[in-house]
Amino acid sequence: MANSNLTNAKKAKNDEFYTQYYDIEKEIGAYIDYNPDVFRGKTILLPCDDPEWSNFTKFFAQKFKEFGLKKLISTSYATDSKKYKSNYQPTLFETRNPRFDKNKTAKNGKIFTLTRDKSGDGKIDVDDLEWRYLKNDGDFRSNEIKKLRDKSDIIITNPPFSLFREFLAWIMEADKKFVIIGNMNAITYKEVFPLIKRNKIWLGISSGAKTYIKPDKTEQKMGNTCWFTNLDHGRRHQPLPLMTMEENLKYSKHKEIKGKKAYDKYDNYDAIEVSFTDAIPSDYEGVMGVPISFLDKYSPEQFELLGSNRGVDQDPKEIYGRGSYLNGKETFKRIFIRHKKVEK
Repeated sequence: MANSNLTNAKKAKNDEFYTQYYDIEKEIGAYIDYNPDVFRGKTILLPCDDPEWSNFTKFFAQKFKEFGLKKLISTSYATDSKKYKSNYQPTLFETRNPRFDKNKTAKNGKIFTLTRDKSGDGKIDVDDLEWRYLKNDGDFRSNEIKKLRDKSDIIITNPPFSLFREFLAWIMEADKKFVIIGNMNAITYKEVFPLIKRNKIWLGISSGAKTYIKPDKTEQKMGNTCWFTNLDHGRRHQPLPLMTMEENLKYSKHKEIKGKKAYDKYDNYDAIEVSFTDAIPSDYEGVMGVPISFLDKYSPEQFELLGSNRGVDQDPKEIYGRGSYLNGKETFKRIFIRHKKVEK
């Protein structure tokens, strides 16, 4: 059900799903643990994030001083530009401000900035946000938001699911650091996998099903979402503990492997099928096809990424892009890997 919710949302271009505070706290905490100064002196841009809804803005506003931020910028879409239509009513936060304009609220996006203790209460938090209307609707593709992107150091958000490819390209075009949420299936997109393969981007620390908040305040469970980033974290450098091939065939908890004489080999590749990440044999020197969820545990010091079985564009030599078959039947999406140093 969780996976179908994500698929249906993408087809309908229903992009109004908000990340929960504790999911943000858990993910961002991993980068702070690895490097306490990762955000120090930095300008963070949160595009697609209205503080009246966004926990990203609330989180980084509350952590402004602790993280040593230089500036926090959050931009929101105009109400009329959103795919999801609701009976939107501006909040008191907006209507009590002298800048409030009923017409602009519908047509123009808003920009919120945080740099100082505006309230004078001795701390910097969400109450110190300053805002104004943007000239346009707040779309990240506009020149107005591009200029903010170019002046920022790190981009963090949950971008529209239907525009993930375009949003990632928008970030990479400017060569920015980032932490964003996307569908795990994006791993095999021809616009994404080559970046992962070249170690330009990687997965964050928390992947899998998550519960998001919809505009009507109800919860929606979405399957196989994950964080994509180019900020380093400690788990990325932890080698995956593995058994040998002989041990897997004898002791594996997976009935598809335990008791077999050997791992299955693909009909059309010189590679073995490994259906479970924890069943990767530590002593196999050849190529292995593994689930895309393997990237949750991928360490660049331990494994080499070779290709994916989805899309010839992902593999210049056209070895892995033709689909993978076992006994005449095509397998699920697979990533092809090889040990960098085989354990004996």
